[in-house]
Amino acid sequence: MYFKYFLYWLPLPVIAIINGIIRQLIYHQFMGNLSAHQLSTLSGLILFSIYIWLLSTKWSINSGRQAFAMGITWLVITMFFEFIFGHYIMNNPWKVLIHDYNLLEGRLWSLILVWTVFAPYLAFRLRK
Repeated sequence: MYFKYFLYWLPLPVIAIINGIIRQLIYHQFMGNLSAHQLSTLSGLILFSIYIWLLSTKWSINSGRQAFAMGITWLVITMFFEFIFGHYIMNNPWKVLIHDYNLLEGRLWSLILVWTVFAPYLAFRLRK
């Protein structure tokens, strides 16, 4: 069951990377770094929502509890991927990676993580 959740998760980092590339290539140059990050978070939420909604037409989730378990699994995988890939592959210092979680400084990445947990459950409930 958890392997299936992992397979469903695989497009999420691809979507996030494409979203980040679009941010850097198109609108980052027209606005400050923080504003570009915030706009990218909004577009990421929208893109994730579309993917999860489309996925919800195909998955075999039988309960709200199972949908929530998938969201929690996605959260764990996402954070593991972000910190391991971000630090050891992209060579970002831990301080930079943790900075994206600072809501008080306008960093909205945490909203993506919260949405990753609850969106499968909401899609399941709306489809029922």
